[in-house]
Amino acid sequence: MSRTIRALAIVLGLTMLVAGCGSSSGDSASSSASSDGKFTVGFIYVGPKDDFGYNQAAYEASVAMEKAVPGVKVLQAENVPETAESEATMQNMIDKGAKVIFATSYGHYEFAKNMAEKNPGVTFVHQGGLKGDTKLDNLGTYFGTVYEPVYLAGIAAGSVTKSDKLGYVYAFPIPQTLANINAFTLGAQSVKPGIKVITIATGSWCDPSVQSQSVKTLLDQDVDVITQHQDCTKTIIEATEAAGAYSIGYHADASSLAPKGWVTGSEWNWTPLYTDIVKTVKDGTFKGSKYDGDFRVGLQTGDNPFVQSKYGSMVTDDTKALIEKAKKSFEDGGSPFAGPVEDQDGKVIYAKGKQPTYAEVETMKFFVKGVVGKIG
Repeated sequence: MSRTIRALAIVLGLTMLVAGCGSSSGDSASSSASSDGKFTVGFIYVGPKDDFGYNQAAYEASVAMEKAVPGVKVLQAENVPETAESEATMQNMIDKGAKVIFATSYGHYEFAKNMAEKNPGVTFVHQGGLKGDTKLDNLGTYFGTVYEPVYLAGIAAGSVTKSDKLGYVYAFPIPQTLANINAFTLGAQSVKPGIKVITIATGSWCDPSVQSQSVKTLLDQDVDVITQHQDCTKTIIEATEAAGAYSIGYHADASSLAPKGWVTGSEWNWTPLYTDIVKTVKDGTFKGSKYDGDFRVGLQTGDNPFVQSKYGSMVTDDTKALIEKAKKSFEDGGSPFAGPVEDQDGKVIYAKGKQPTYAEVETMKFFVKGVVGKIG
């Protein structure tokens, strides 16, 4: 009898072991997610959450969104590379119950798309890319028209420069960065037509050593105002401040890093958009919504998530009035690229009376007249 009982116990133990081995991490996560009753949202960032720039702006907005939407739990992942490794990070979040993934870096798009194909029950939203002809109902992209506030910051830069040479440190020659450099240049030239903008491409969204050298190179060319399109902004702003030059910020309010040289900048106010996207998915209405595709907002629609930063004391009331006038023209349907606009070689890109649409700017592949540097 004891032998029979022992055999039954062995069989029962093996059955439980097999059942345990067959249980996926996703099943376990689903059970956990349902037990706490939370709607789980994942955010991945290419850099640290305290970079005084792109990642910090997104992180802080995700925290604010979590507080704004009842019943939401946010999962965070910093320093996620723009490689297949990001897919493992997203999968880990899905295994923990995530129903929405915000892939916030430009280079995360292809991997977010791959994950969307494999996980039809999870919604993926990508920050900055373009969905193109992808037919996935659980994938969308979103962004603001970054070049509008950057044009306004260019007006401020043009008003304070003494050398008429401005510096622009950027990562890669993609349409977003090219549009920003061009808008900044045109904004500055609206104050002083002869201004030049000297550009340096770092080949990275965040490489402090390259950024530091870039600032030195620009200062050696008599540049007295420096701005950037980098994810982490701290190094450039601190190096510029230490040299006694002016800073124009980007992505986040970094005025604390430049108490003397901060002019103004552009920064993200993502919280309202993140909140609405999560509510839309949570309500089950993402498919067919404005987010199910390539969602872009700008001053023409009145709710651009990219806004102006605070002014430094050197910005005069007259300059502020010029900025407000330009901003109002954008709100009324105008564009920083209202013609005539010429490229570096003097070719007319947008004739007088013409201007590109938001979608057309997303394909920009040229530098305007006055930009020093080559694409590629």
